[in-house]
Amino acid sequence: MRCWPGAPAFESGVTLETERLRLRLFEERDVEAFAAMYADAETMRYIGEGKVLTRSETWRSTAMLIGHWMLRGYGMWAAELKETGEVIGRIGCHNPEGWPGFELGWLLGRPYWGKGYACEAAKACRDYAFGTLKRERILSLIRPDNQRSIRVAEKLGERLTQEIDLLGGKSLVYAIER
Repeated sequence: MRCWPGAPAFESGVTLETERLRLRLFEERDVEAFAAMYADAETMRYIGEGKVLTRSETWRSTAMLIGHWMLRGYGMWAAELKETGEVIGRIGCHNPEGWPGFELGWLLGRPYWGKGYACEAAKACRDYAFGTLKRERILSLIRPDNQRSIRVAEKLGERLTQEIDLLGGKSLVYAIER
């Protein structure tokens, strides 16, 4: 589907599945789960400006993630456990206006840390970006103190390439070529 002439094709049914996870498009019902995640200071410590979001800000953030799909033809997915349907985070491709490049990013709610979900989903997204989207380079933007995300990036085969200023702080750029 195209929203207007010149817009990228939007595949409304793009869903990825891994052994334990389903990555699907965001829905309004997801705002509740994300409002709880985004209100947790430790979860948000290394995301964006490092601050918690209100429910209204969460709604706008969700709308932006949905809109990214419409404008770019790809984006972040809501990650849910296949077994229960419980939403555990977001993961996918991100490249809004003014961004440093095509990013593979992830955020999981704190109860889901340390279980291998981020690596599992990120590998599926990496393969989608290289295979389906035909990307030549993928980067992940990570705050310097975020050791968990650095480990995920390294398990994906990404390597540190540079440090940049982004959203009021330093970010490490991890990247991988196809």
